[in-house]
Amino acid sequence: MPNRITLIVKCPDCSNTLMDETHQINGKASIKVNIVTENDRGVLWLCSVYGCVAHENDIELKENETVVFYCPHCNKSLMRDVECKMCNAKMVGFNIKTGGKVNICSRKGCENHYVVFEDLNSAISKFYHEYGVSG
Repeated sequence: MPNRITLIVKCPDCSNTLMDETHQINGKASIKVNIVTENDRGVLWLCSVYGCVAHENDIELKENETVVFYCPHCNKSLMRDVECKMCNAKMVGFNIKTGGKVNICSRKGCENHYVVFEDLNSAISKFYHEYGVSG
């Protein structure tokens, strides 16, 4: 089985961690965010392993429903002015502790996600250092 990378993310506005050690998914700290749907508000925990779409929530989410994400610390929106190239819903953005950003689709059921690095050389160096990967 290939190595799986656990992303440690933080809010792009207040820089507080979004990692929840007390609520693990697949044996790893989850990413905790507040969410708002058309009819409800609650908490969503996302798997922090890159590529994994497992999640848990304390409110019911309908298939194909779009959800608005907020930081649980500063309550600022995590929504970005970027649309998903697969379903046209808004993307949600998190900053990665080692540099760069990860974006995920806000629509339940859409698995589109990607990582963006502003300075690729610096980000790769930090990434290798953080995860102990040697070239």
